[in-house]
Amino acid sequence: MKKNEVPQDESCLSKVNIKEVVYAVDEQGNYDKTLSSGWETKNKVLNESLELIEERLKETKEALLAGTASPIAYYMELHRMDVTILASYVGFWKFKVKRHLRPKVFARLKKRTLKKYAEVFDISVSELKNPKV
Repeated sequence: MKKNEVPQDESCLSKVNIKEVVYAVDEQGNYDKTLSSGWETKNKVLNESLELIEERLKETKEALLAGTASPIAYYMELHRMDVTILASYVGFWKFKVKRHLRPKVFARLKKRTLKKYAEVFDISVSELKNPKV
């Protein structure tokens, strides 16, 4: 794409006067940095992704309130993690983290284990045990 063809569509970035750096071809045919306030196609995809994330968080919140998911599942979704990422952060095997997503298993976790999760989510152990949803 040429520098003069870089999209300048309305986006969430343009609302706060922030521009995104993109690469485009200049007059000599070399790639150079230029600024873009947004691109409609990219904005649509980003908004759809954010809506999907919000929907997953809502479903996890409902499961937590229904007693079918542990608070770890809720905070994992809130922090946009999956089991693999969370397992690497807390230093447990994935199968262990999956077990901890079940309310009955979560209720029996030791304080040391809860503390690891709380540190990853940047909350206290009491907030982990009693999430404010």
